[in-house]
Amino acid sequence: MHTPPPSSSPRMSRRACLQWAAAAGVAALAGTARAGALDRIRARGTLSVAIYQDMPPFHAAGEGIDIELARALAGALDVKLSLLPFLADENMGDDLRHMVWRGHYLGFGPADVLLHVPVDRPLMDETPQALIFAPYYRERVVLARRLDRLPQLDALSALGDAKVAVSGKTLAGWLMIGADNGAYRDQLDTQPKDGTEAARALQRGEVAAAAGLASEIESVLRGDARFAIAPLPSPRIQRNGWAVGMAVKKDATDLAQALQAGVNALAQGGRLRTMFEAGNVAWQAP
Repeated sequence: MHTPPPSSSPRMSRRACLQWAAAAGVAALAGTARAGALDRIRARGTLSVAIYQDMPPFHAAGEGIDIELARALAGALDVKLSLLPFLADENMGDDLRHMVWRGHYLGFGPADVLLHVPVDRPLMDETPQALIFAPYYRERVVLARRLDRLPQLDALSALGDAKVAVSGKTLAGWLMIGADNGAYRDQLDTQPKDGTEAARALQRGEVAAAAGLASEIESVLRGDARFAIAPLPSPRIQRNGWAVGMAVKKDATDLAQALQAGVNALAQGGRLRTMFEAGNVAWQAP
């Protein structure tokens, strides 16, 4: 029970007032510390969501699939959305440290939740400070091709000497550069910054094929009958890809449960699929 200060007493000294105020402040801080992550978010009225700065079609110039998902999750919690865009670091462990459980060395973060995290057991084991959960999409590495140039492609050897666009600094680039002991290196255009740029090079007719993430390639080429999109025929990667989810601090279990419930409702109601369709991406259930 909260007891008000005896301020009506004329004999209460200044020291006593200060002692009471200090005790009240400690009690208030203790109450805040005991509050769960979800209670703190609702008390301040905003959900802080970390998203990658430039990751089309999930985020580019303030729009994208992850932006819509963040809005929907904030709405599910009945709070406002506060976006925290950031540039990817060297690896996923760095991103989790900066945006989930510690904060960035430049002075911003962490956020309440980070989107677009691989739901991967080794990553979970390597990062016990974070809770990774709520997969909302299954990503894959794919190869798109012009059907008039490459009508069949069951193996990479069917490329012949056809030119292929792929970002050299991505998983797709690494796979293509090393495929068949480097057999295709001389025919790769590795200048595109990501799979969307590689897909546009294919769309313009500059190359016969383009490799990248399914979400990137589809966002540019899906629905165009001139092209076929299929999983990259490589034994070095699983054809069914990997699940993409989100992460919060390890002890924010109440927040994780609420966000998981939000994702479940979005998937079951068809809204999650609609978000991906709006980005011209075929939603793959995780």
